[in-house]
Amino acid sequence: MKKAAFEFKLQASDGRARAGIFSTPHGPLQTPVFAPVGTQATVKAVTPAQLNDLDASLLLANTYHLYLRPGDELIAELGGIHDFMNWDKPILTDSGGFQVYSLAENRTVDEDGVTFKSHIDGSTHRFTPESAIAIQENLGADIIMAFDECASPYDLEYNKKALARTHKWAERCLSAKLRTDQALFGIVQGGIFKHLRIESAQFISSLDFPGNAIGGLSVGETKSEMHTILEVVDSILPEDKPRYLMGVGTPEDLVNGILRGIDIFDCVLPTRLARHNAAMTRYERLNLVNATYSRDSAPIDAHCRCYTCQNYSRAYLRHLIVSKEMLSATLISIHNIQVLIDLTKEIRQAIIGGRFQNFAQDFFTSKSMA
Repeated sequence: MKKAAFEFKLQASDGRARAGIFSTPHGPLQTPVFAPVGTQATVKAVTPAQLNDLDASLLLANTYHLYLRPGDELIAELGGIHDFMNWDKPILTDSGGFQVYSLAENRTVDEDGVTFKSHIDGSTHRFTPESAIAIQENLGADIIMAFDECASPYDLEYNKKALARTHKWAERCLSAKLRTDQALFGIVQGGIFKHLRIESAQFISSLDFPGNAIGGLSVGETKSEMHTILEVVDSILPEDKPRYLMGVGTPEDLVNGILRGIDIFDCVLPTRLARHNAAMTRYERLNLVNATYSRDSAPIDAHCRCYTCQNYSRAYLRHLIVSKEMLSATLISIHNIQVLIDLTKEIRQAIIGGRFQNFAQDFFTSKSMA
């Protein structure tokens, strides 16, 4: 198996914001980058061809869900996740740690791993750092994640215990990793506690992963608390490695994250909103089921280049929603994903041009007026 060179080349910076290129076996990632989420090897309601048209460059798939169904060994047998879902650009898989955390009463954590019950049929399963790596190696994504424990953000004593486990598990993940064509990222945890985040960022940095993730945010803390933690972590993580903020993805979150040194984002939000009849713009959300749109001949956003805005009106989209037509989820998802992809691309150019600080100021001014 050919060893991949996972190099992160920093091209420009503007304040703490960065523009770079991260090399992967399925092509380079130009950062900052937003990754649509394909939980079960599919971005809900959107085809790979449509994602290509949107110029998506990275997708995220879910280890927990694919392990349970159809099974990581079956995906490996069928050529790996790229062939399985017909996507020839980079893919990132999480470790399953957050999904196990979200199972609440249906899991038991010990020093070796986590025992949990399937949300599908109630059957019992177990993840350890070693099995999480083995599953992700079967799946075959370009970027894989260390198995970690995500804890409630305000529970100091539990966060101390979870952090110790996360650090031990990170070392075990490094030891268990066999494939040389996958970049394993470590994950910084520690809730909203600065001293724990400092400890975690220092420890994870010392393990010299090719990239580092920040987990355990957007799980109930305030935006101000998230920003404080990002600033603490940004001051410690190595600048020559990409930083990935897990599960965060409103337009405002992207701008705030990039201001604080983040390079990679993912979130289910654009497709989840679409399935609930909500269209995103950079500055607000539109509930398209509202009767006010029944005779509105305008697109969702007159400035948007997406297929939906170039071809369909708000009135048509509302008609699809009221008629319970599946096409509404597809068309609104296309638009919502395009908003986030175009925003990160514009930010990238602003960083390269030394204009990002002004861009961010204009963004927040426009948002406050929306």
